[in-house]
Order: sequence, then C-alpha cells, then structure tokens
Amino acid sequence: MSSAEAWERFAAGSRPRRSVNARGEKTWLNWTQYPDHGPAEEILGPLAGRRVLELGSGGGDNLAHLAALGALGTGVDIAPSRKAAAEGRWGHLPGLDFRTAEAVDFLDGTAETFDVVLSVFGAVWFTDPGRLLPAVRAHLAPGGVLAFSHAPPASRKPPPGNSGIRHDHTPAEWRAILGGHGFREVSVTVLAPPAGETVGTLLARAVAG
Repeated sequence: MSSAEAWERFAAGSRPRRSVNARGEKTWLNWTQYPDHGPAEEILGPLAGRRVLELGSGGGDNLAHLAALGALGTGVDIAPSRKAAAEGRWGHLPGLDFRTAEAVDFLDGTAETFDVVLSVFGAVWFTDPGRLLPAVRAHLAPGGVLAFSHAPPASRKPPPGNSGIRHDHTPAEWRAILGGHGFREVSVTVLAPPAGETVGTLLARAVAG
C-alpha cells in the first residue's frame, strides 16, 4: 500500500471538526490533540497578508482560521479526499488554496515562498527531517516561521514492523536537528495535557535565518 493510499484510508475514518468550539468560534487553531486546549495562532506572529503553508492540512480547519485572520493560505495533503473535504467546508473563504501532494514533492516542485510553514500532527511527524527541513528552509522567506506539533516520543518501543513510521524526537533532539538545518530562535517544549489526560503535546517553533 502506498503512503497516499494509507492516508486516504485514515482520512475515510476521520470525523469532521465541530462546527464551533467552546467559545462559540467558527474557526480556530488547535495545536494539540485535545479540544480547546493549548496556545493558538499567537506563536506564528502577525498573519494578515502573510503567505502560510500547512503541510498535512487535512480538512483545512486550522488553515481556514489563519485565512479568516487575513493570511493567504496553501494547504498540502497527500490524501486526495482531503482536498475535496477542505474545499467543501472552507471554499467560501478567500485566500485559500488546497493541493494534493506529498510534502517534499510539493516543495521541490514549487517556486513559491512562504512567511509561515506549520504542521499540526502532520507531515513533519511523518517525513524524514533530513529530506523535509532543507526543502522547508528553501521556501521560507528570511525571518519566516516554522512551527509544528506532534505527540511526544513514545516511552515504549514501537511494535515490530512499525518502526520508522513516525519521526519521534525529544525536544533536545529537535533543537539540534533544527539548528543543524539553519534555523534559529529554536524553541521546543512539551505542553502538559489537560486534567485527566496523560499524554502531552510537543510544540516546536523556529525562525529561518
């Protein structure tokens, strides 16, 4: 099974995001795996008029929020059905463009540059950083922001046959990897989970030199 087929199967089993959050907002950015938890878009800096790329954009919900704040958003997802779902829900918003592609293939094939690149439990977690980060760096404007989140490294070894699927790195490892690929002002932390949960969220932010 190809990566696109695997992600298409995953997409088929996923549920759309709620129509409103706990504050009654129709769009919002959620970095963690828990609803109404964690920081929002403030770590990305000013957004109005900025060119934003989301790698692994899924149903387009996070990117739609940034577009509602004035960003010009491009969402890339490897699963073909994600593009149709995102356009069906958010196609009425201006400044949004959803595409179907593997993250590195998209970056290698475009001449576009971006002010912000983000990934929420998306392509950064599932792509070799030795391939992905140089491609991201090549398409980030000077001073541009890369931000991403994923679950912290698993405390147990993956079952046989599942090693290498996710690129689990500790905060210290991510700091070294990002610094080694020319990023500066690197910040990597693990956000505590909400009450009653045990798994936090690794959140990273770095700036292109």
